[in-house]
Amino acid sequence: MSAPRCLFVMDPLDRIHVDGDSTWMLLLEARARGWPCWFCTPDQLYAEDGIASARCQTLEVSATAPHFDPGAPQDRKLGDFDVIWMRKDPPFDMDYIFSTYLLDLAPPSTVVLNHPTSIRSANEKLFTLRFPQFITPTLITRDIPRILRFAKDAPGRIVLKPWDGNGGRGVLVSQHGDPNLRSMSEILTTEGTQHIIVQHYIPEIVKGDKRVILINGEPVGQMMRVPSADDHRGNMHVGATVEACELTPRDQAICATLGPVLREMGLLFVGIDIIGDFLTEINVTSPTGLQEIRALTGDRLEVALTDAVAARVAAARAQESC
Repeated sequence: MSAPRCLFVMDPLDRIHVDGDSTWMLLLEARARGWPCWFCTPDQLYAEDGIASARCQTLEVSATAPHFDPGAPQDRKLGDFDVIWMRKDPPFDMDYIFSTYLLDLAPPSTVVLNHPTSIRSANEKLFTLRFPQFITPTLITRDIPRILRFAKDAPGRIVLKPWDGNGGRGVLVSQHGDPNLRSMSEILTTEGTQHIIVQHYIPEIVKGDKRVILINGEPVGQMMRVPSADDHRGNMHVGATVEACELTPRDQAICATLGPVLREMGLLFVGIDIIGDFLTEINVTSPTGLQEIRALTGDRLEVALTDAVAARVAAARAQESC
């Protein structure tokens, strides 16, 4: 089989922080196998007469600085590639959604990961609602009195957060009787015009927010992100530290339930977040964690992930030849 040709739809190279970037790891592994790689940003995708294309550049990568060596821009049809990785970081906004519409136009012979239609369907915070047996009591609303009633009925603190946030942005903790709760609700809902997520607070967050990586629906690695003493969020860019951990029986049950759904939807590379016994997010847009898990355990998940991609390319080529 000839080497798969790969296009990475990603952030601009000058915004990539290689110390913790999973896309860079995937690029390194692809080039180590001799797979030709190109890259573009989402705004460089376009379509003409129903044919989707990209203004893209060849890309060489290195483990040492300078890490990236791009070639001259060129126009290539999406069908010229065997694999397209959608690796643009959140926010998951209308620009991101529009990119998935263009990626939907890639021919069946091109494997697009994760599947663009499924990315649109699987909002990272709302997708968990399909698995109510694994989530903490949750309210989705823009109605401020409803938020206040939810807080009053909660056994303790509550968490308020945007449904389209990322990286811990806008995550607030409050409770019934907090004089700031109404104001928080007004700000996050933009005076009752935008839906937000309100949940029971999970006290186990002080022990950490567990990230589990699933490849083709199977858990292959995990890490615990432990919040700093002065921040309740388990996000590394706000000071959380990373520790090794194991999967509990509850974690395994969550993965076993999610696995078939993820496979059916074409979501090859997924990172789920678990706090205590509760599933909190299903990250499908641009999951990360490969470098951190490798540093903790030595596991090279980028190798397993690229193996899975190779298998999908082989299946697509076999189907095309039938």
